[in-house]
Amino acid sequence: MKCLRVRAAVSVVALGLLAGCGDGRDFVDASSVPRLPAHAADALNGQPRVVPPRGPRSSFTTFRTTGEDGTRVVTTKWHGRKSGFTGDIWAWVPPQYHQARYAESGFPVLIALPGAYGYPFNYWAGEAFALEERIAEWSRQGKTLPFIVVMPVLNPGRTYYDGSDIPGQPKMGTWLTEDVPDFARANFRTYDSRDGWAFMGSSSGGFAALKAVLKEPQKFKAAVVNGPDTAPDSPLWQGHPAEMRANDPRHLARQLAARNGLPVHLAFELGSREAAVPDVKRFIRDYTGGPVHATLFEIPDGVHSGHTYIQRMADSLHWISAQMQGPVPSV
Repeated sequence: MKCLRVRAAVSVVALGLLAGCGDGRDFVDASSVPRLPAHAADALNGQPRVVPPRGPRSSFTTFRTTGEDGTRVVTTKWHGRKSGFTGDIWAWVPPQYHQARYAESGFPVLIALPGAYGYPFNYWAGEAFALEERIAEWSRQGKTLPFIVVMPVLNPGRTYYDGSDIPGQPKMGTWLTEDVPDFARANFRTYDSRDGWAFMGSSSGGFAALKAVLKEPQKFKAAVVNGPDTAPDSPLWQGHPAEMRANDPRHLARQLAARNGLPVHLAFELGSREAAVPDVKRFIRDYTGGPVHATLFEIPDGVHSGHTYIQRMADSLHWISAQMQGPVPSV
C-alpha cells in the first residue's frame, strides 16, 4: 500500500488528499443518519470520572474560526515528554464544551490523523473538509457525540513512520498514543475511561489509527479508518522484523481475538474505486470478529481522498459514537 501513499504525496491535486484541494466545501448529505440512542448521549457505563485539565496549559494561537457559534481551531506546539518529539497540534472543542449545562462534564476525544505525510500540516484542521463545522452540526442534531478534535502532525521530516516506534527513529507511536492524549488531558476536560477516546485517520493516518486501537485497546475504544494500509510498510522497518510484526494490525487483531480482549469498534470507509478495496475487505473478512467489531461504509465511485471520506463521516462517527461516552449535563 506504500504506492498509494507515495502517489498521495506527489499527486495531491489528483487525489485531493491535502487541504486546499478542490473548490469550496464538499457536499455531505447526512439526512439519513439517525439520532443516537439516548444512552449514547448519557453515561454509557455509569458516569466515568471526569478528568479536569491537568496542565501545563498550552499557549494557543487561533488557526481559523469555525462558524457563528464562536468556536475556533487553535494550534500550539507540544513537547512529548514520553517520545521526546516536539510537534504542532491543532485542536477544537465543540460548542457544548462551553455551555453551562456541561461545565462539569468530560468530553470524548477524537484524535484525527491525515493521509500522506501529515507534516507539517494536519489537513483535518483546515476549511476544505470543515470537519469541525460538521461535527458541530451533527452533534447539535444528536447524530454524533460532540467530540473534542485533536489533530497532531503525523510523519515529521516527510518520512513514513507507520505511527510506530521504529528502532533508531522518532518514537511516533508513543507520540500518538501517549503524548497526544497527554496534551488533551493537560488542556481539556476528558474522561478517565477508554469510552472517551477514539482515533480517526485516512490512508497512512488510517493505518496509524487502526494499529493504535488494536495495540492499545485499554486506552482507545474505537476508530474511523479511511482507505488504510492494513500492514506496516515503512522502509525503515528493514532489519527489525520482530518490531514490525508487533506493529502489524493483522497480528494485533489475531492477538486480541485469541485472548478475548477488550472490544474495539472499527468503522472503515472505502471508495469503490480505490486500489485498496480488495486488501481492506480481506482484512475485515479475515481479522475482525470476536472482540474486533467492524462495519464498512463503501462510497460509490469514491477514490483515495479525504473528499471521498468526508461523505460518509457522519455515518462513521455515528457508529462509533453509539459505543462511546458522551457529555453528561448537570441540569
